Amino acid sequence: MHTHTRRTVLGASIAAVGSGALVSCSGSGSHSGGGLHSVTGSRSGAGAPSATGSRSGYGAPSVAGPDSGVGPHAVDRGGGHRGGVFVPKGPEGYVNPSDPEVVAAEKARGAGPLRAFTLTAMEASLDLGGRTVRSWAYGDTLPGKEVRVTAGDVLGIKLVNHLPEATTLHSHGIRLRCDMDGVPGLTQYSIRPGADFAYRFSVAHPGTYWLHSHSGMQLDRGLYAPLIVEDPKEPLSYDKEWVVILDDWVDGVGGSTPDGVLAQLRHGKAAPMDMGEAPEHAHAPGTKRSAGPSRVLHGSRSRMLHSEGGHVDYPYYLVNGRLAQAPTVFRARPGDRIRLRIINAGGDTAFRVALGGHVMTVTHTDGYPVQHTKTDALLLGMAERYDVLVTAKSGVFPLVALAEGKKGRALAILRTGGGSPPGPSVHPEELDGRVVPARRLVPDDSVALCDRAPDRELRFRLNGDMRNFNWSFDRRPYSVEQRHPIREGERVRLTLINATDMWHPMHLHGHTFALTGIDAVGARKDTALVLPHRKLVVDFNADNPGLWMLHCHNQYHSESGMMTILGYGK
Repeated sequence: MHTHTRRTVLGASIAAVGSGALVSCSGSGSHSGGGLHSVTGSRSGAGAPSATGSRSGYGAPSVAGPDSGVGPHAVDRGGGHRGGVFVPKGPEGYVNPSDPEVVAAEKARGAGPLRAFTLTAMEASLDLGGRTVRSWAYGDTLPGKEVRVTAGDVLGIKLVNHLPEATTLHSHGIRLRCDMDGVPGLTQYSIRPGADFAYRFSVAHPGTYWLHSHSGMQLDRGLYAPLIVEDPKEPLSYDKEWVVILDDWVDGVGGSTPDGVLAQLRHGKAAPMDMGEAPEHAHAPGTKRSAGPSRVLHGSRSRMLHSEGGHVDYPYYLVNGRLAQAPTVFRARPGDRIRLRIINAGGDTAFRVALGGHVMTVTHTDGYPVQHTKTDALLLGMAERYDVLVTAKSGVFPLVALAEGKKGRALAILRTGGGSPPGPSVHPEELDGRVVPARRLVPDDSVALCDRAPDRELRFRLNGDMRNFNWSFDRRPYSVEQRHPIREGERVRLTLINATDMWHPMHLHGHTFALTGIDAVGARKDTALVLPHRKLVVDFNADNPGLWMLHCHNQYHSESGMMTILGYGK
């Protein structure tokens, strides 16, 4: 992972915005071949953004006909043509991904300079730190190379598919235009092997986000990367920045694959879902390899999660792609004020995170600022993000991500002075100290939702069990034809009632919601935990027309049916 000082990165960003072109961040523009590269451009007048050295694929989405899987105008065989745009199959009367309402919402977000990148999804040998595995990744690194832009930019990402099966890309947490959301069969046609797709959208809100595949079990391989959106008016003062990505890892270990593990959990039964994809765009032959040894987790328990820790007994846990036996080292000076951006990219694991010898000050959750709150440790469900500030002491300190309710941990090192690094089993006392839950965080005034009564309430019951592994909403497994109606301009209340014995990190696409409490509207997030036999109540403003997924971010739950769709009515 790259490290940045705030002075260098933010100073360059502000200077670039002022000149109408944004210069690539350190390291992001020097990669070739299968990695990530960026080019810069500017928006002039009312014309389309241009990308220097990469005009094809960014000036406008590429269109190669209904069978190509390229560009937002490609047509799913389960959907249809209407005015040359992608239309998913489903009931009439809803705003489709490229409808005029979507275009108008995107126009209202504005358009600054274009920042263009290329990601190549490919098979790769990945060094986890003395242990090499064969997997799928964006380029030949784990995580994929960082994508860093400034709020107000137009982000262009050309995804080139060199995998043996179809794929898509989801920009997690970004409030973007619907036809750029990356959900196969719902917002776009899957990108076939050998094809590419040009994602392009305005990025209005700063924060810590991430990119990942939204196709099948691909996320539980190595198809993820950080997406950092700088604030041109950054109110925080800090000296260095440390992007920390947590992951649980099974792919390529002893013959295991995520698809094989899912088959073990489902006892060989097919997932009861309609993904809206044509048969030839299902997993390509030969990609579902042997299941390998049993990876089903038994006998786990988490006091914090009020249930088992998860379903999968992962052999490895990683920080920034490295094993605890060979951790990455972040170097700073004593007294440096460090901003950590922590992302949980795991498939089935919540992590409890602490930095030995330090108290953390929480400043953001899921990209949105909160009133600064001190804590010893954090609990991150899958897809959650937290930004924290620490003032570095002198010495060598472990950053530990404990796999909550499981046996294992991930490790990285903060070094500001001399001394021997701690061993892979280190357990700083902060891990057992204060843990501030998201519901106790107070949003910063700049992002707090007004106290407004909801215009509409949607209630969902979360169903499923470990024995049958049949996760769903209201006992209805996912279908691309589902629609739960909302209307633009409404304040919508979602009530999620967890009738299962498991915890679920629930994610809403295209929006952020506010956690609700007895007396106030709480912190803004896009992913939040709902514990067993509890309920989660959140409010959001319906201000981004289209078709949007609501799903559990446990990859094994979502692929077994725990997904549904909120649709804006015409």
